[in-house]
Amino acid sequence: MTSTNDIRRSFLDHFAKEGHELVPSAPLVPHNDPTLMFVNAGMVPFKNVFTGLEKRPYSTATSSQKCVRAGGKHNDLDNVGYTARHHTFFEMLGNFSFGDYFKERAISLAWSLITGTWGIPADRLTVTVFHTDDEAFDLWKKIGMPESRIIRIPTSDNFWSMGDTGPCGPCSEIFYDHGAHIPGGPPGSPDEDGDRFVEIWNLVFMQYEQVDKETRIDLPRPSIDTGMGLERIAAVLQGVHDNYDTDTFKALIAASGELTRTATNGDFKASHRVIADHLRASGFLVADGVLPANEGRGYVLRRIMRRAMRHAHLLGAAEPLMHRLVPSLVAEMGAAYPELVRAQPLIEETLKLEETRFRQTLANGLRLLDEATGAMKPGDVLPGAVAFKLYDTFGFPYDLTEDALRAQDLGVDRSGFDAAMAEQKAAARAAWKGSGEKASDEVWFDIAEEFGGTEFTGYVSEEGDGQLLAIVKDGQRIAEAKAGDEVVLVTNQTPFYGESGGQMGDA
Repeated sequence: MTSTNDIRRSFLDHFAKEGHELVPSAPLVPHNDPTLMFVNAGMVPFKNVFTGLEKRPYSTATSSQKCVRAGGKHNDLDNVGYTARHHTFFEMLGNFSFGDYFKERAISLAWSLITGTWGIPADRLTVTVFHTDDEAFDLWKKIGMPESRIIRIPTSDNFWSMGDTGPCGPCSEIFYDHGAHIPGGPPGSPDEDGDRFVEIWNLVFMQYEQVDKETRIDLPRPSIDTGMGLERIAAVLQGVHDNYDTDTFKALIAASGELTRTATNGDFKASHRVIADHLRASGFLVADGVLPANEGRGYVLRRIMRRAMRHAHLLGAAEPLMHRLVPSLVAEMGAAYPELVRAQPLIEETLKLEETRFRQTLANGLRLLDEATGAMKPGDVLPGAVAFKLYDTFGFPYDLTEDALRAQDLGVDRSGFDAAMAEQKAAARAAWKGSGEKASDEVWFDIAEEFGGTEFTGYVSEEGDGQLLAIVKDGQRIAEAKAGDEVVLVTNQTPFYGESGGQMGDA
């Protein structure tokens, strides 16, 4: 069997032999895009190279990039453990051309790797192209793909853009057919949402720049950005349909089963999968300098950790479990990512401390949840006010309430929860206004309520980019400042340590 580590290495070797610079994975905390919580795609570290803001000493590159999707727009957290291909942490294999080669070589390199180096039968492959991209259609036909398996797609699924403006272009996605015994149809068909045809690689042909909503121009140097999920291609090459049946996940799931003395399938299957996935996300986030907190990236990490810890509780773990699984994680992935080895003691201590603290909260919350749902039937919905009381009074996060009820086929009234949260904020505001503080200080209450706290990134880096959220002058929020104004700038993140607890702030 080809191991996941072997597959990662063979991908990188393939492109290194073709002259690509082998670029190590960037940390999960993006240093070049303050609008992103985590690196969520392989191209993120190269974003400024594509836009021309940054120059590097190479024009082609390849990488296996660590990615997390567990917050904001790209949030797969709720599905993890219940589907075959959702993860919070995953690896994105990619090859990149910054104005060097374009469509023909990108397709040729992909084809030679998949059908040559890896030996995947060509008749198991189907590709899609953007419906007006005749060039890509003809190139796939030229390389030997039958017209019947080159599918034109007219939607944004096959047209990629960095945002409302900036580089963009058509895509060509490569799908693997897992076989007729699995329900589902090819992309573009009424049954495309089935599991038979799985996308394994997306080739993005960046050839335009979107100047504004109405204006799109040709890029002077068209570029290539590709992304292949390592977990998906590992499933293909190891002859399984489910990512969690690949070697890395099987080893982590087996360790979880051994430590909890429970079966890794049947009623416990989803819990072991959640633990294996969330162990990877937690370990890599801590290794990259993120620690559990009540806001920002630290809050997302805490949610991931606590979701795994609830599933450890479901498995009957009498003592904290997660930190005892870290050696298995390091054994599986430490050779490819030495930061895991270096941070192993910190990862273990962080997980142990968080789980020890959370166990009492969890026990109280689950007991109260059982009381609240005792008379409910499948399909019923827990009132939002009850979910909010669990959160506000007992520290039981909303997503854990939702996850706990999912197995019983019960829902939660999210709108009611949000309404209770808004009511509490209004009450807090009213109480605060009567406290005798300076009226000008209200601006800080408004900013904090709108944006939350500024995240401190100084534990990870001494420099970084921040997104400007607000400007304050003379105790009032203003739209813009003029030269010579003395103002306070509020950003979403900063490496500057604030004046706090008797300590001087950074300047």
